[in-house]
Amino acid sequence: MNPEEHTPVPSPCINVCRMVPETGLCQGCMRTIEEIVAWGKADDGYKRAVWAEIRRRETEIDWG
Repeated sequence: MNPEEHTPVPSPCINVCRMVPETGLCQGCMRTIEEIVAWGKADDGYKRAVWAEIRRRETEIDWG
């Protein structure tokens, strides 16, 4: 089962907190700063939507 399918939805944070200016994403969790800030008060629907974006980003971004 993927993490985003759990309830409550777990954070994608892996404690590699480094924002990449070129992408605007955290290198560890692949979230934007806005998504990171909103996470703590967000409902599971929002969190699942963020996870869906992370999955999409994983296929598009080459971290080199």
